[in-house]
Amino acid sequence: MAHYLLQVAYTPEAWAAMVKKPQNRAEAVRGAIEKLGGKEEGFWFSFGDYDIIGVIEMPDSVSAAAFAVAIGAGGACKAFKTTPLLTIEEGMEAMKKAATCGYKPAKK
Repeated sequence: MAHYLLQVAYTPEAWAAMVKKPQNRAEAVRGAIEKLGGKEEGFWFSFGDYDIIGVIEMPDSVSAAAFAVAIGAGGACKAFKTTPLLTIEEGMEAMKKAATCGYKPAKK
């Protein structure tokens, strides 16, 4: 299965709801991830542009996109970013393929 990095920024209204009634959103989204054939690796609160960072496994890009669309349609997030991740082994394989693909950079 493929891994994806999730970066989530909540709306002020979502933060207000969670301050009023604290919620473990990792538990809240677990069912949706599993229903799409995926698995949670872990979620963390973070500082900066995004409030929550997570890593999930999904069977394919369509399933990861379906989860992103569902989150985006929910209205509690002002930003949601999904980044496909490669294992080190996959990255090494990509580098080996890059060396043999025949690409030639533009010349000045």
